[in-house]
Amino acid sequence: MSETPRRNAIDRFLYIIEKAGNALPHPATLFASLAFLIILLSGLFSLFDLTAIHPGTGELIKPFNLLSFEGLHMITTKMVTNFTGFAPLGTVLVALLGIGIAEGSGLIGALLKKVVLSSPPKLLTFVIVFAGVMSNMASEVGYVLLVPLAAVIFLASGRHPLAGLAAAFAGVSGGYSANLLLGTVDPLLAGLSTEAAKIINPNYIVNPTANYYFMFVSTFFISAAGTWVTEKVIIPRLGPYTGEEKAGEISHLTPEEKKGLRYAGISLFIMSLVLIWSAIPREWPLPGAGFMRDIKTGDLLHSPFMSSIVAFIFVMGAVSGIAYGKGAGTIKTDADAMKGMSKSMETLGSYIVLVFFAAQFVAFFNWTNLGLLLAINGAGVLKSVGLGPFPLLIAFILISATINLIMGSASAKWAIMAPVFIPMFMLLGFSPELTQCAYRIGDSVTNVISPMMSYFALIVAFIQRYDKKAGIGTVISTMLPYSVVFLVIWTLLFIVWLSLGLPIGPGVPLYYGT
Repeated sequence: MSETPRRNAIDRFLYIIEKAGNALPHPATLFASLAFLIILLSGLFSLFDLTAIHPGTGELIKPFNLLSFEGLHMITTKMVTNFTGFAPLGTVLVALLGIGIAEGSGLIGALLKKVVLSSPPKLLTFVIVFAGVMSNMASEVGYVLLVPLAAVIFLASGRHPLAGLAAAFAGVSGGYSANLLLGTVDPLLAGLSTEAAKIINPNYIVNPTANYYFMFVSTFFISAAGTWVTEKVIIPRLGPYTGEEKAGEISHLTPEEKKGLRYAGISLFIMSLVLIWSAIPREWPLPGAGFMRDIKTGDLLHSPFMSSIVAFIFVMGAVSGIAYGKGAGTIKTDADAMKGMSKSMETLGSYIVLVFFAAQFVAFFNWTNLGLLLAINGAGVLKSVGLGPFPLLIAFILISATINLIMGSASAKWAIMAPVFIPMFMLLGFSPELTQCAYRIGDSVTNVISPMMSYFALIVAFIQRYDKKAGIGTVISTMLPYSVVFLVIWTLLFIVWLSLGLPIGPGVPLYYGT
């Protein structure tokens, strides 16, 4: 008799989540539907006396009807500029061009292998989780390389392979937003936050470094928490491995890969010196010192240096990737480098389609004043409830974590949530950067238990190599402890951080208007 699927509580819960997520349309279709809905709502609300007073200017805010002649003209004449001027589009494309060379040359894969294979046995679990967190600065390399590699390494060391797989998956996906370096997600979310903040303040700009300090420190907390869960919860629960898979020989770095890493290291060292030289105070006795600082004031926080983060990601990724490729022999001509860039663009086809409709939705939302009206009235309701700042932000983290269970794309969720929550929290006194930081916590911690996460099916396939009977329920039961512990640890760190009044990024205020 065949085993009845989804017979326990976890499987039944996951089945409901899976059905709800599958019922959602494609994210691009969702944004197209929302854009159309905004047009209809603008016509409906314009019939009512729905107004609000802008808290900054004192201006009377009314809904703008996109079904009017003027509104229809705006929709058709600005469709192209809505798309091409959408802040996240250019930043993601430029950053990924550089990352594409680094990934295509094999640099990122070799780095991950070097870090994991060189770690002492006692630190193996920590290093795997840490490497997983760091891998999210690129695209899918952590999922397709590190996760299966960690299982192989654990099996070769006499431990349960699924424990290694779980540790790597927890770092790659559960610690998605944390990192010691800036990655493609930073400019992407910053662009969406900028668009949302302009609903309240048209001149507000959220830099890609907005959450850097907090995410830098979070890397170590998430790595430590992932290590604890693996050693104290997952390994005892799994017990000894009794499957059919045999331990194989782990592929070590080849002489060519080692040479490539040396070349890449030298190039990164030189570029780092140049960046330091460009950012040091101009008073220092060095020729051209601080040449990327503000020309008039010499300030660093509001300077070309901070506005060039995406360009730096591109240059450092491209140069180090080419240097590695020359050393390892993976890049012999300029065509090889261009191939890596082209491959990174191939993966963005669906993203560009999504961005087109998301850009129209965000533009319509701003034109109609519905976002501003919702923010002003919503902020008034939240103020009347009397919740303090911590309960509000914790509730927002939980909302983000819950939505993540049925909608996997971080950018798609934030494109919908940012125009509502950033203006609302700005009116409550929280900076857009702080709201974005809270969102990133919630968006990360439930990735590992969300069937809607784009690589979830791949993880199931990896697990089935070691456990033929494994399924979605196996993944959720294995990864749920990570999700809970990450949520608790990360939220507590966030609260302590706010209590101490520490900046979450360079020159970033915690509160709006300070």
